[in-house]
Amino acid sequence: MPYTIQEEKTYQTSIGTLTTAILGAVDGLEGKLTKNDPASGMIIAKFNKTILGNFLGDRTQLEVYLSSLPSDETKMSMTIYPINPIGQKLEFGGRKGVARKVLTWFIAHVEHRLK
Repeated sequence: MPYTIQEEKTYQTSIGTLTTAILGAVDGLEGKLTKNDPASGMIIAKFNKTILGNFLGDRTQLEVYLSSLPSDETKMSMTIYPINPIGQKLEFGGRKGVARKVLTWFIAHVEHRLK
């Protein structure tokens, strides 16, 4: 079972607006921002085992890459995977569905902030 999930979404907004929504979503999900590089469009955040009082069982790392598209659209490419306590990617022993749940919550929080 692959633990790494990759997804892409496109939004009708500027990179700046989407970045603000992403940073708000990370904060809203009690995540820790570890990298925010506006020049390259890369944002990296880590999430603990417990998010908003829900025990998930695994820590996760989310990597987001933003790129501009024509007509004021922005593509958000996301990669999420479980990590161990020192931040290394888990290759085995992860719990099923944790990364998917965190990614689903993250996307919902971003889209809520874009409205």
